[in-house]
Amino acid sequence: QVQLVESGGGLVQAGGSLRLSCAASGRPFSVYAMGWFRQAPGKEREFVAAIAPSGANTYYAESVKGRFTISRDSAKSTVYLQMNSLKPEDTAVYYCARRPWVIATASAEYDSWGQGTQVTVSS
Repeated sequence: QVQLVESGGGLVQAGGSLRLSCAASGRPFSVYAMGWFRQAPGKEREFVAAIAPSGANTYYAESVKGRFTISRDSAKSTVYLQMNSLKPEDTAVYYCARRPWVIATASAEYDSWGQGTQVTVSS
């Protein structure tokens, strides 16, 4: 009964920006930590960013630190990933996921996933 729907992906040139959105159904949204992961063809899924239920705590993969920002809007039950200074190596399918309360960086810790949205960064 949990549904996560990502949107906002697309094609962008290196150095550009995109903002991904993940709308969550089911309640209560406010007790879930949310995460973003990505997976490129032939590669393993990797952690990108996560945010605590309150939004007070965030965590980023080293590869995106300083470029990406995760945020959430409890009123809209939506989590966002603002991606700036995009690089070709950011090209992947981006997934949002959720788990109760506590931030985690391992995909196995999340049990609810969206279908993903494609981000392609050209050089």
